[in-house]
Amino acid sequence: MRSPGSQGWLIVAGFCLAALGFARQTKPNTQSPAPALLPPAAGGNADSNNRMIAVTGTDITGSSILYLVDTVGNHLAVYQATGGGETTQGLKFVGARNIDLDLQLDGWNDNSTWTYKKLRAKFEADGLLPDTSEANAR
Repeated sequence: MRSPGSQGWLIVAGFCLAALGFARQTKPNTQSPAPALLPPAAGGNADSNNRMIAVTGTDITGSSILYLVDTVGNHLAVYQATGGGETTQGLKFVGARNIDLDLQLDGWNDNSTWTYKKLRAKFEADGLLPDTSEANAR
């Protein structure tokens, strides 16, 4: 059984995806029109309940993207929706993944100055982490 705090990473991941969607928004440039090669910037939205996080955004092609994170089953699913005429409208299942093991990693492709292990060792050396030796002895 997972501890109650273990699902906080899923919520953080969902909010990070939402932040990426919001970061794609740009202020309108009133001096010159947007380049014809780039789709117009579109905002993203996020919502959640006690089981799912849903995050929307726009990909580089201008298609709408929906990310669904199951915070209970630790799964991620991605869908792409395209608009236009009847022949070009559609919903495409892009992919899915069980992210349970992903969320247990201390790092992957992490180019941070401090890795998790180095930072944890520093915190322990400085006495900044609670003593868990008594709880582990039980």
